[in-house]
Amino acid sequence: MSLSLQAGGTSSRALPNASTQANALMANQATTRPITTGTSVLGIKYKNGVMLAADTLCSYGSLAKYKNAKRLLNINSRTLIGASGEYSDLQSISDLLKANALADRCTSDSLYEEDNNEECAKEVWSYLRAVMYNRRNKMNPLWNDVVVAGFKQNTDGTTSDTPFLGVVDKIGTAYEDDILATGFGGYIALPLMREKYRPDMEEGEARALLEDCLRILFYRDCRALNRVQIAKVTKEGGVLVSDPYELDTFWDFKEFVTPKGAMGTDGGW
Repeated sequence: MSLSLQAGGTSSRALPNASTQANALMANQATTRPITTGTSVLGIKYKNGVMLAADTLCSYGSLAKYKNAKRLLNINSRTLIGASGEYSDLQSISDLLKANALADRCTSDSLYEEDNNEECAKEVWSYLRAVMYNRRNKMNPLWNDVVVAGFKQNTDGTTSDTPFLGVVDKIGTAYEDDILATGFGGYIALPLMREKYRPDMEEGEARALLEDCLRILFYRDCRALNRVQIAKVTKEGGVLVSDPYELDTFWDFKEFVTPKGAMGTDGGW
């Protein structure tokens, strides 16, 4: 509400009319920059499925504000997503995908849940690619990098034996791989995953590798937390998302203890 000066030096508040109120409401309906954000999401294929991992921290700028923000979400019984970036945009994506899943069930030819033809992971990934590119062209992007995990689909609608892991960024760039990392994990975790990855990894080995990467990210990324979630998709068991739990950490490394500005050091990391 603006102030207007009257004759004699007094001031009074100028009453807004309907048009100025409407303009104020319509001035900005887009997320112009990420505010409440989550950091890395890691993904890996293993022998019998696909696994994702992420911490539960949402940072408000540089403030570690929300420590129980779950960023691994099941879309249907065979598709899982995880996202870094703006958390409100992730909620919008989740609502959109779940509305599509509900519409598919409501318009299905069968009333029985086991006969419903749910979207497979690759279809969800392709749909998100179009959504992200469309929003980017409208100069109103969804500020997320989204990892999609699950299984591909056979021509008859049944679940394939082929696992799927893909990522879509905020401008619609999309690709598939056996290992993926978003955010700061693309710089720190991805090289470690490339070194240790094997296509025939057991579930326990894949989980241990992801936990090691999350632990290192907690050491090196100031927007990361040691409270994490692990989620997996298997053909037999469908989607399973763990409850948040805390990783054990170790802070007695020599590099952590030695003062960085001490004599005989270069003063850096």
